[in-house]
Amino acid sequence: MIRVMLDKILSDVQQQVETGIYILKQGGIVAFPTDTVYGLGACANIPKAVEHVYQVKERPQNMALPLLLAHISQISEVAEFVPQVAWLLADKFLPGALTIVLYKAKSVPDIITAGGRTVAVRVPAHPVPVALVQGLGAPVVGTSANLSGEPSALTAGEVYSQFGDNIDLVIDGGRCPGGRESTIVDVTGEVPVVLREGAISREELQRVCGEIVFREGD
Repeated sequence: MIRVMLDKILSDVQQQVETGIYILKQGGIVAFPTDTVYGLGACANIPKAVEHVYQVKERPQNMALPLLLAHISQISEVAEFVPQVAWLLADKFLPGALTIVLYKAKSVPDIITAGGRTVAVRVPAHPVPVALVQGLGAPVVGTSANLSGEPSALTAGEVYSQFGDNIDLVIDGGRCPGGRESTIVDVTGEVPVVLREGAISREELQRVCGEIVFREGD
């Protein structure tokens, strides 16, 4: 009986993922569970969809959006150059709760990077966003599924409470196991800089990087 129930749950999530892929291809917005918190996503290659994410989230367009990838090998597709320290961090912490900031490739739309030269990328350790990226065949904008300034959503219900019908689909994958947002590390300079300490601690990062800088106030 337990196995039958589990199969039904997995089948239901798979159907939601397939619906989500279709919606993303049409330029819609989908919320989904990740290994950290619920994410809010759109196809990175459809500028109007990305713009809609800013609008729905009430996020200023001068704040860049991160990209979710399905595999670390895809990092070089969205980055102009990937330094050795970035590969060291990726090999250690990805898939997982690490977001890496790199100089963006020309193919990355300016609306994602707020007109800046850098792009933030992550490979989640969760099958739902990975399946969405693979099914879409393109990176997914993957910002946290909350209104700007509000707490990050850990359940589908919390997503609904903040967005209601303003998004096209919420994939209900249960409560997110992580509960903390990803750690963000900028590797565009000579020494990595931690822009936000999240699920991965500074001690863990230092064991990999050696020299590392923490932004004042973190």
